Amino acid sequence: MAILIDKKTKVICQGMTGAEGSYHAAQCIAYGTQLVAGVTPGRGGEQHLGRPIFDTVEEAVAVTGATTSMIFVPPLQAADAILEAVDAGITTIVCITRGIPVHDMVKVKSVVSDRQVNLIGPNCPGLISSGECKVGIMPSDIHTVGRIGIVSRSDSLTYEAVLQTSRIGLGQTTTVGLGQDLLMGMDFIDVIKLFEKDRRTKGIIMIGEIGGDLEERTAQYIADEVRKPVLSYIAGVTA
Repeated sequence: MAILIDKKTKVICQGMTGAEGSYHAAQCIAYGTQLVAGVTPGRGGEQHLGRPIFDTVEEAVAVTGATTSMIFVPPLQAADAILEAVDAGITTIVCITRGIPVHDMVKVKSVVSDRQVNLIGPNCPGLISSGECKVGIMPSDIHTVGRIGIVSRSDSLTYEAVLQTSRIGLGQTTTVGLGQDLLMGMDFIDVIKLFEKDRRTKGIIMIGEIGGDLEERTAQYIADEVRKPVLSYIAGVTA
């Protein structure tokens, strides 16, 4: 099993025809992700990376049945891209874009909190369910199928945790990079709840960063509600 995405997940990419979207969409396809379409306004009807391009997320969902979107849209348009995906019925949104204005994310958070939507990011590396599906920019070659769930706010330390669990034969179920923005979608508690329910995940690694009280609140939640072993690492000069 895995959380959030698996080999059956149908994914679209908003901004797939741009340079960054093209590169990482190709990497996701190479990993085996069912990336079924791209969305770029004004480019509908074209083909890119062997996939159809649609003008809107609504059209892409109607034709392909996609439930997950990966977003590579410039910062000033990214919040609208997230909301468009929500309105189209996408249930898992992975926003890679960094630099989205905070006041734009305030609106996004208010909408997402009222809907059954899993938002990863923004300013995040995405997620991988090992051996099944990649949505984002994580280096896939270090991931191996296994039994550890990883959730992190630090990009580089995410990769270090993945590499070390792969090297000692533990592997990963799903690795989730939450992002580092002030206003993010899912947080540690949201993801750990899913890991706790996942039968194949036998242990959890949580990597935090200095700033805010999210790590402290999560530690209390783990003490009260989580029965699986959790290893936590907080990174920062003043840690």
